Amino acid sequence: MPNPTLADVALRANVSLATVDRVLNDRSGVSDRTRARVLSAATDIGYLETGTATLAPVRLAFVLPEGTNAFVHELARHVTEQSGLMEQVSASVERVTGFDPVALAEKIAALRSEVDGIAMLAVDHPIVREAVRSLVADGKAVTTIGSDVRTVDHLGYIGIDDMQAGRLAGYLIGRLTGAESRREEHPGKVAFFAGSLSYRGHQEREMGFRQILREEFGGLTIAAHREVQDSRALAETEMEAILREHPDIVAVYNAGGGTAGIAAVLERTGRAEDITFIAHDLTDGNTSFLLRGTLDAVIDQNARHEVREALTTLVHAVRGTAYRMVPPRLQIVFRENLPSG
Repeated sequence: MPNPTLADVALRANVSLATVDRVLNDRSGVSDRTRARVLSAATDIGYLETGTATLAPVRLAFVLPEGTNAFVHELARHVTEQSGLMEQVSASVERVTGFDPVALAEKIAALRSEVDGIAMLAVDHPIVREAVRSLVADGKAVTTIGSDVRTVDHLGYIGIDDMQAGRLAGYLIGRLTGAESRREEHPGKVAFFAGSLSYRGHQEREMGFRQILREEFGGLTIAAHREVQDSRALAETEMEAILREHPDIVAVYNAGGGTAGIAAVLERTGRAEDITFIAHDLTDGNTSFLLRGTLDAVIDQNARHEVREALTTLVHAVRGTAYRMVPPRLQIVFRENLPSG
């Protein structure tokens, strides 16, 4: 059969495409009997070479920023756990100085000869865009995870719609702060935090947030705007300063990391009860803040799902097989709908 596909293997073995994918990537959840049938079918139709019944190793790297961002640490943990279930796939986690485009560009250039594909939490900067273009031109598989870069042809972005996430945060704050938020004659002050606006994702969250406040909640104004480099310590210092300058603040939206620092100040000053607080990513720490009532809601993007999609997308690209990426689902988590397990 000329140029057999995964669909051809699935048809020959009488199993689903998902089962074929699990077998060829040595994932769990498939019986030995089914695994043998899939490998036999793949060999029979020429998808795998006779006598190998396996695929060539794939070397991947996930380039993530250093720092205290709990979501980034979760990404790294899932890379190690999930790639460990794929025997033909090795994936390393490479750290770079957070928000430094030169360091990121140098790191991915240095990895060029060592890996077949790279996933990165990307700073949107001309130096980074050019480095990505060079990798793609060299035949490397590249995808972004968590934050994208503009005008660069790569496999795609794996992450949430950040503009929608920012609008959602604004909508939640507008509704939770009550009817006064709609009345411009009684303005309420809001604090906005970002990790760094060098991340396209954080830029878009702010854009969406400002957009919906302007459209629907004219009584709310952004009185304080801080970039805290996803640092808990810096977020804590800035939140203390904001409360001194604006003691009448009614809400906080943190579009990046450092949530623990903001929460610590709200709890220490007794303001957790009267300040609406929205943040991102259902980490263990944020779960605790939800349970204590310090956080009102978390906008979650599922680190495990994003890593799985990044691994699968890169592996299929390296091996020249088709795969349709499944984007993560934006989810609002309150104390009352915390997922179990």
